[in-house]
Amino acid sequence: MDFDFTDEQNMVRDGISRLIREQYDFDTRRGVIASEAGWRPELWAQLAELGMLAAPFSEEDGGFGGATEAMIIMEEFGKGLAVEPFIPSVVCAGGVLKHGGNSAQREEYIGGIISGEMVFAFAYAEPRGRYDLANLETTAKADGGDYVLNGHKAVVIGAPWATHFVVTARTSGGQTDKDGVSIFIVDKAAQGVSTRDYATVDGRRASEVYFENVAVGPEAVIGEVDNGLPLIELVSDEAIAALCAEACGAMKVAHEMTVEYSRQRKQFGTPIGKFQVLQHRMVDMFMEYEQSVSMTYMATLKLGDDEVTRKKAASAAKVRIGQGGRFVGQQSIQIHGGMGMTDELAVGHYFKRLTMIDSEFGNVDHHLKRYTDLSAADVPVAAE
Repeated sequence: MDFDFTDEQNMVRDGISRLIREQYDFDTRRGVIASEAGWRPELWAQLAELGMLAAPFSEEDGGFGGATEAMIIMEEFGKGLAVEPFIPSVVCAGGVLKHGGNSAQREEYIGGIISGEMVFAFAYAEPRGRYDLANLETTAKADGGDYVLNGHKAVVIGAPWATHFVVTARTSGGQTDKDGVSIFIVDKAAQGVSTRDYATVDGRRASEVYFENVAVGPEAVIGEVDNGLPLIELVSDEAIAALCAEACGAMKVAHEMTVEYSRQRKQFGTPIGKFQVLQHRMVDMFMEYEQSVSMTYMATLKLGDDEVTRKKAASAAKVRIGQGGRFVGQQSIQIHGGMGMTDELAVGHYFKRLTMIDSEFGNVDHHLKRYTDLSAADVPVAAE
């Protein structure tokens, strides 16, 4: 695929690449994820100062770019295994606001995201949801002009650092109905909100978030009441494209580390990189990476297309990334041997992150089915 970036986009890449390279080396990251905070607020402030948190937004909302800029940033995040919540806060919450928020909501909240003063978490997944965005037990009952939220959101990435949540809840209909889904902004400090925080296997932080009779006003509703699912699906596809870019960055570094290790590690007095079977394996890793990059670019470019095309492109990319990331991660560990999974060696951390990316916003099996269903529905029925 021939894909040329603009000068401005190359400047974004150079800026974020330099920041990650200089301030996010492996030892620094190990210290960050082992700390009580689990992230670097000062780095988040730097990202805001450099304008990186404004990258996915239009000039009208105070930004300068879109999905391609988010892709560029997340690829560099993947190379450094950065844990800061760019996807939950900027891509997901920011996406919900820029696509569905009214002028007052966009001015208040997007401005806060861009400045770094507000950090959002996307509370959409539930314990029994199984990747179905409409499968919601969390409810928002109308109470006069207000709404009262009750429910439990699972594995809310970045929630320990958040000031606000974007919450999906059912306002009408049955538990899995496509209609009856609405989206709310909830202040984390609101009465009735509680969290149970924990570290994830790939070094990030997440929370189980509980809502018990949490009252919010009508100004907290984003988009149309009962018709929030199309917006949630759009933002999830944008998050998938950004997540795929992160995986590409991680795959690139894991492959490079493995090639370098094969040149240094010797068996029988010969570098293992000279063994033909391992050379073939590392070539296969590179091919998986290159295919993943192409699919990520395609998914990013098609985010603005019609709904079916967008969804198919996102699912196709997620399948390719899931399969490619698993192959690259597993081969990296196998070539490194048992030491590859030790905490002291970076390649094991890349393997863990690639493994977790497969399960976010739907795994390979889920997106294979989604793609198949979309393709079947898109085939015209032959006349009898």
